Amino acid sequence: MRRWNGWGEESVEVALNDDALGFLAARIGPGTGPRDASFVQACEGVKASRLPPHPLVDTARPARALHALGQSLPDWLRLRHGRLGAVPDGVACPESGQEVRALLDYAAACGAVVIPYGGGTSVAGHVNVLDATRPALCVDMRRLRALISLDRESQLATFGAGVTGPDLEAQLRAHGYTLGHFPQSFEYSTLGGWVVTRSSGQQSLRYGRIEAMFAGGRLETPGGTLEIPTFPASAAGIDLREMVLGSEGRLGILTEVTVRVTKLPAFEAFHAVFFPDWERAAAAVRTLAQARLGLSMLRLSNPMETTTMLALAGHKGQVALLERYTGWRGCRRDKCMLLIGTSGEKTAAKAALRAALAITRGQRGVHLGRGMGERWRQGRFRNVYLRNNAWGHGYAIDTVETAADWPCIDGVMHAIERAAATALGEHGERVHAYTHLSHLYPQGASVYSTFVYRLSGDYETDLARWRSLKGAVSEAIVAGGGTISHQHGVGVDHAPWLAAEKGELGLEAMRALFRTLDPDGRMNPGKLVAP
Repeated sequence: MRRWNGWGEESVEVALNDDALGFLAARIGPGTGPRDASFVQACEGVKASRLPPHPLVDTARPARALHALGQSLPDWLRLRHGRLGAVPDGVACPESGQEVRALLDYAAACGAVVIPYGGGTSVAGHVNVLDATRPALCVDMRRLRALISLDRESQLATFGAGVTGPDLEAQLRAHGYTLGHFPQSFEYSTLGGWVVTRSSGQQSLRYGRIEAMFAGGRLETPGGTLEIPTFPASAAGIDLREMVLGSEGRLGILTEVTVRVTKLPAFEAFHAVFFPDWERAAAAVRTLAQARLGLSMLRLSNPMETTTMLALAGHKGQVALLERYTGWRGCRRDKCMLLIGTSGEKTAAKAALRAALAITRGQRGVHLGRGMGERWRQGRFRNVYLRNNAWGHGYAIDTVETAADWPCIDGVMHAIERAAATALGEHGERVHAYTHLSHLYPQGASVYSTFVYRLSGDYETDLARWRSLKGAVSEAIVAGGGTISHQHGVGVDHAPWLAAEKGELGLEAMRALFRTLDPDGRMNPGKLVAP
């Protein structure tokens, strides 16, 4: 069973060992586990539904509570303290595009707003009810999950938009294909959600971001059905796909998505390389990205993230041996770890790896082989479970991400970490901050920072700490030349900083598009762009 107030399955527990807890206590102080509200207590605050009966709509309090919030830190605070606030008045789980159409008509008839719901993994407030003055209908898309068609000649696959990552890959693998889209939320996030939030997977260096995969589909809007045909390329005006990408439910509900798929790779491997310091490591990955070798992944941890990963890894004996060996090779206190992924036809993939390792040697990189890379691959969707265990020990874990051109990377990385320390310092608290470059481009990189800090156990105090942290690091991102989001989308939490990137004219153009397809402002109001 999936956790109602945390991440993932209740049966999966990824624990911080004693050494890891000691590491955090030394960095930011010992934590005290908070007392969480029960699901029954949380449901007690859910008001009666305002929606009229409909055969597809569940108005029971438990179903509505389970669809009220996502996975952001303020969402967790509301869940853990039983302060759900405004929740949907009903939840529908359609099984066809026709039923989605019927639900939009129903919402129009009863004056309800509509909140599309995929896997509930948003960390930016995409699924939250903001306008409590109108009834809200949540449309859970996860029953639209079938592989509808597979065109082997064009390598196009059409799915129901509610298919989750594991289900999508299993259906493709049965035919010898992969989409190759593996975000951290892979276990629960959906194809439709990836499209409307411009998701990026861990191996985007080979397979591309979701916008490179999205070939067409069907969008049900209050104004009608928008069909997006597939073409290999087109110069016929504005690309309709670009209207849908990043629209965050403001236009309508994606019911079908056609994606470009790839044959399963015959060979795949992940290798680890250590560098003496950040300067050499950053120079190496920039050279690798601009060499366009055909790698599938580059993931570079800064010194503090490298230290943290080794401290939390367990296997003290193995880590001690690694420390001694890398130290002997010149990688000591400021060392940085790079993970290199290569996928594809065996000969070409191995050649790309050899070329990559030759470049790393030019920056004094120390190649440690496949062991650490394979352990990362095996646990890459499990690390997020640490949020649950850390919370139980009194620690919050939150993240921010951005992307910037290469001249801005160092500055924005350091500015984010300094801003976090200053913000929590004003609350009398310390933060353990660390960063990695998660997606590499010839032009620049994605900067992904993690913050660990103590919980007070008091809702208002912890919400104030988060607001200070979020505001400070977001300001640092914008001032440093970064986008407010590289992969998580805008939702509610990032909306205050969108104007700095799009400009007022750009925001008004987006509002005009929303009005065209959703004249009554019914679709996911308040997200992405304020009215």
